[in-house]
Amino acid sequence: MIKTAQNIYRFYLEGFKSMTVGKTLWVILIIKLFIMFGILKLFFFKAELSEFKTPDEKSKYVIEQLTK
Repeated sequence: MIKTAQNIYRFYLEGFKSMTVGKTLWVILIIKLFIMFGILKLFFFKAELSEFKTPDEKSKYVIEQLTK
């Protein structure tokens, strides 16, 4: 089992070392994920549910917002 895990690790390690265009694509992917989950969350996803203390209050608020 350990030998198989080492072989898989070496396979991916050698593959990433020999990449040229792939490294650029990975950098673009990481930057894109950071923008999607880091920056957009700050501006578009409000923490409105944190105002409510109990799960019942939260669920009532969500139901009201969905049925408007």
